[in-house]
Amino acid sequence: MSTKDLPDFFAMRLAQHTDYALRMLIHAALRDPELVTVPEVADAFGLSFAHLQKVAQTLSAHGYLETVRGRAGGIRLARPAEEIRIGKVVSVTEPDFQLAPCIQPGERDCPIYEPCTLRNALKDASDAFLAELNQWTLSDLIRHRKPLLVVLDGASSRR
Repeated sequence: MSTKDLPDFFAMRLAQHTDYALRMLIHAALRDPELVTVPEVADAFGLSFAHLQKVAQTLSAHGYLETVRGRAGGIRLARPAEEIRIGKVVSVTEPDFQLAPCIQPGERDCPIYEPCTLRNALKDASDAFLAELNQWTLSDLIRHRKPLLVVLDGASSRR
């Protein structure tokens, strides 16, 4: 059985917003302490500028990015890369991190809700997933700085 045959609630996948947020943070960390622009990030990854603007707003609102307005403005990390825990970023960028509907507060539509322990197992799995991601910092993700810069600089020059 492939993952495409499983019900949606078993397709554990990060939202596009989270994926873009992690990419934006990686790009900003590689250039730190310099300012980078959202168009630069969009160009480097081949992503939508409009979507990345929303991502930058989310990351700024949660204290991960600092935004500088004006002609020479841009974005940069608001705190050191070694202080940015990946699980924390995921938990603020994911719109709904529930693996199944029964985990959501107040959701009791399932006929076996009361005696069922599946929701506990899924909640524990979700908590373990975030705990594992929290073992990683943004600094860990850019450990191989030179190859990352070569790829990103090459990708933007080919566009």
